[in-house]
Amino acid sequence: MNGRTFFFQEFLKHPLQIGSVIPSSRFLEKRVVDTAKVNSARFIVELGPGIGGITKAVLEAAGQDFRLLSIEINPNFHAFIKNIRDERLIAHLGDARELGQIIDRYGLGAPDAVISGIPFSTMSESCGSKIIRSIFDVLAPGGRFVAYQLSSRVISLCKPVMGEGEIMLEFLNIPPMRVCCWRKSNGNGDKATKG
Repeated sequence: MNGRTFFFQEFLKHPLQIGSVIPSSRFLEKRVVDTAKVNSARFIVELGPGIGGITKAVLEAAGQDFRLLSIEINPNFHAFIKNIRDERLIAHLGDARELGQIIDRYGLGAPDAVISGIPFSTMSESCGSKIIRSIFDVLAPGGRFVAYQLSSRVISLCKPVMGEGEIMLEFLNIPPMRVCCWRKSNGNGDKATKG
């Protein structure tokens, strides 16, 4: 089955788990990869990879000494990701709220970036806040959280934990998508910084 058809069928079955009716465009993939500084990263976590458009773009941009931990809650999408043949990829079926425990399970340390396509607008505020806090807690100092979203909900969820982020719009995607980025402070400050 074609990936776009499969993606749309999963959207119809689980509309609250999936942020869009079609996969990301190559323009959105490039913007996310560039914003996450994939080319200089050693370890990245991806939350909600869907059928793997961003996953493949990350792997193409990354070096050989790199690990990508992809966490997907939908078993059908997880099966799709497991079919990507790349020794740098770890495909994990699980819940983003357990991010810290999942990273510990694989002994991977602090990620340089967390990329998220999960739709924060369709989950409860407490669930969204828990995921944001988990992301902030696991990020390496100077690490980036990059979320691509239709809704601005992630911005309000991140503000108390990560402060103000940088918000961009990718118009060359259907529908146009927000790409938001926060960077964890290198110092002892509790909040992230722009860019």
